[in-house]
Amino acid sequence: MNEKLKTSIQYIKGVGPKLAKCFEKLELYTVNDLIYFFPRSYEDRRRIPKISEAKNNETMFFVGDVVATKVETTKNRHKLFKANIHDGYGYLSVVWFNQAFLETTIMKGNRLFVSGKVEYNHYTGEYQLMCADYEILDKDMANNISLNRVVPVYNLTKGIVQKKIRMSIYSVLLGYLNYVDEFYEEAFRKQHKLMGIKEALYNLHYPKDRESYALAKRRIVFDDFFMMQLVLAKKRFLNQHREKGISFNVDSQLYVRYLDSLPYSLTNAQQRVINEIKGDMKKIHPMNRLVQGDVGSGKTEIAVAAIIVAVENGYQAALMAPTEILAEQHYKKLLKYLEPLGIKVELLIGRLKTKQKRNVLEYVASNSVDVVIGTHALIQEKVEIPNLGLAIVDEQHRFGVMQRAALKKYGKNPDLVVMTATPIPRTLSLTVYGDLDKSVIDEMPPGRKEIKTEWVTKSTQVLEFLRKKLKDGEQAYYVLPLVEESEKLDLKAAIDMHEYLKTDIYPEFPVGLIHGKMKGDEKDNVMQMFRNKEIRLLVATTVIEVGIDVPNATVMVIEHAERFGLSQLHQLRGRVGRGSLRSYCILIGNPKSEDGRKRLKVMTETTNGFKLAEFDLQLRGPGDFYGVKQSGLPTMRMADFIKDEPLLLEARKIAVDIIEIDPHLDGSEHKSIKKALERTEEYQFSKDAMN
Repeated sequence: MNEKLKTSIQYIKGVGPKLAKCFEKLELYTVNDLIYFFPRSYEDRRRIPKISEAKNNETMFFVGDVVATKVETTKNRHKLFKANIHDGYGYLSVVWFNQAFLETTIMKGNRLFVSGKVEYNHYTGEYQLMCADYEILDKDMANNISLNRVVPVYNLTKGIVQKKIRMSIYSVLLGYLNYVDEFYEEAFRKQHKLMGIKEALYNLHYPKDRESYALAKRRIVFDDFFMMQLVLAKKRFLNQHREKGISFNVDSQLYVRYLDSLPYSLTNAQQRVINEIKGDMKKIHPMNRLVQGDVGSGKTEIAVAAIIVAVENGYQAALMAPTEILAEQHYKKLLKYLEPLGIKVELLIGRLKTKQKRNVLEYVASNSVDVVIGTHALIQEKVEIPNLGLAIVDEQHRFGVMQRAALKKYGKNPDLVVMTATPIPRTLSLTVYGDLDKSVIDEMPPGRKEIKTEWVTKSTQVLEFLRKKLKDGEQAYYVLPLVEESEKLDLKAAIDMHEYLKTDIYPEFPVGLIHGKMKGDEKDNVMQMFRNKEIRLLVATTVIEVGIDVPNATVMVIEHAERFGLSQLHQLRGRVGRGSLRSYCILIGNPKSEDGRKRLKVMTETTNGFKLAEFDLQLRGPGDFYGVKQSGLPTMRMADFIKDEPLLLEARKIAVDIIEIDPHLDGSEHKSIKKALERTEEYQFSKDAMN
């Protein structure tokens, strides 16, 4: 980047240190930041309406000279500032509420641009404008950048008005735009129909016309996607061509014994995914595979198959889960499958007693343990897994990219399997997981009945239905939200609901309570009692969102369902329907927003996790879908993963083709692209993985 573009904002004409502090609230520090601070919308001011064209109840804008000003006090003692303006065709009264201070700013003789809602004043018989935005204009109309063109409208913060930010950016475009380097060769731009970078940046702030704006936007969106896809393509290429891993013998006798021990047959989808994993494990290069499977599709059996191959080849395996409850559940399941095969399994979680933890760490470090299961405790400094051949990360969306990389540091380039029950929309699988091969378990085990989902607005509509199911010997969950922002209130609500259901509604049934603030042993005890049917109704916060398996639980009631995301609701619904009985999910909620109503409605219409994920992504956007920091999803300047998917696919293909022929971008035609790439956020984030 040219040093001129690093110039501090405070040195721009008309800014200075004080205003620069205001710009910092918008994360704008340098000239380059301003150039890439794109408008949130535009106003077409190529034609200024005459005041005589004012229409009641419409939002309009006008230009006129101030002929009079005054401050009035209403009956409610509110102050109004009024300015009367004239444009040669008519007069208009412009009103500002509670802004009497404008008396010293807007003076008779000023030329004003004003916009807002036009209202007819029945008392005076004239139109007035309730001012939402205004600018004091230069009398020489040729000097006004806010008129006679399509005008940018920017996000603001306290201390900055549209005129000031518009003037600052316009000044930067005139004085610094020529210092922005073009990083594509002309032939590349022509081939892919890309506008030059300088022209694109100018047209995004001050578009000449619709076509120029569309081409400018296409250029910046392409840049966003292309740089991200170059990083992913390079990581994937290096994984496949540079790193040497372990070539496993996948003809496993233990695997045959494991299959024989199962009381059911694997689905075709499970067998296909296991074969894909075995195919990767045979190769000399490390496996990097994402396994997506909806709730209950049988990912555990796939993990066991991969673990058996690794262990039979003399290597260790590690499985990392996002919560201690899920880690323990994996431990118990894997112990049941693997111990009869002579495979030693240990659990490593934060709340083990000191002596227990020390023993596990010693066993793992001395290669006396074949499989270690844990949470993020697995990637802490004191842990050593010297002979790690296979790393499995469960529920990947709970972990960042860095945690995934940290688990791979053990052993010598171990194989990696990432498993998730959170269906990932295609656009995100091309971005967050673009460096991984993908497998989808697109078939459910036979005999699983579809869960019937209902949405009601009051809890009283649910209680009798719940009583009937409890009388029939079935079990149920009653879930309440628990979020950080209102943790104390939410916890109290869960405790109060437990007391209400236990004492007032179902005194004849044992009602339990589990929440995230309970100690691990307490949670274990409650879950064990629920599994043993000693608790029939379990009041819970979202600690039961992932992985808990109780086949006799047939009803999931979710209170304040509008406070949950679709992914959470789908995960919670997946806690029932684990056995042969018909199961139900009842959403109690009264959402205030249209999006909230859409979320609950779509839950009643489909149990397909992939459809729900696509819908959720459209509603919330990718940043909120996973959490930008959490997922490692790069910040997009203009790109929209849903609307711009065709350009994402185009950028991906171009990036893959380039990396295939020039993986280090050393060719003369790629050197400027390489420089631009090295400045990007996603490159810096992934640098360690590529060196």
